[in-house]
Amino acid sequence: MTVLERIVARTRADLATRRGPLEALPAAPAPPRDFAGALEAADGLALIAEFKPRSPSKGAIRPDASPEDVARLYRRHAHAMSVLCDAPFFGGGYPTLARVRAVTDLPLLAKDFVVDAYQVHEARAHGADAVLLMASVLAPAELAVLLRQARALGMEALVEVHDARELEVALEVGARVVGVNSRDLKTLTIDLDHAARLLDAVPAGRLRVAESGLTDRAAVDRVRGRADAALVGSAIMAADDPAGFMEGLGWPSR
Repeated sequence: MTVLERIVARTRADLATRRGPLEALPAAPAPPRDFAGALEAADGLALIAEFKPRSPSKGAIRPDASPEDVARLYRRHAHAMSVLCDAPFFGGGYPTLARVRAVTDLPLLAKDFVVDAYQVHEARAHGADAVLLMASVLAPAELAVLLRQARALGMEALVEVHDARELEVALEVGARVVGVNSRDLKTLTIDLDHAARLLDAVPAGRLRVAESGLTDRAAVDRVRGRADAALVGSAIMAADDPAGFMEGLGWPSR
């Protein structure tokens, strides 16, 4: 099995054990914040800073990091925040999302491997304003249904693509926010050239988000002008001075 296949299989197994009636989920904070609007309002390239304690490719990054402390730090530099909601592979979780929601007014992206509408409800119940939907994981019909579900709950979706075929599907289902991931989730390799070409192929009227591989100013500058926002996680979390690192990438304290 590829890494992505193992993550999705584990996600389905964990979901089967925790799924319950929707009425049993926490009461959702209301109303949702405008995730897409926050990116559009940025002066230049917007930053989606990510809380990511570990990853399959890097292992432990900052496993003891406090979600609250990281959220307060990100508030000074970022326009939105992403929170990993996968526990086994990334060290996150929906309770972590709720902890972050309690201390920040940034729009929050719940970054999970969504395979079922229940996860969309979980995300909203724990304070998400947007959810990640992956064209590499979902069939086109599933993607369309989950996108509608997110919007019905007042959220937006970041629809992630890795190639031209997935981009075509994302556009067909009406994705407003398109994330182009430079990491091949089957091999975990990074290809910024491929991502740049795919960003260029996203038509006008969509919000373009560059994901993965943005580890230095040169990489960020490479997508500046091609993307409306950049999602940066591992590099910030691993930095000795995360605030200084974000400033070095072009996002000073606001």
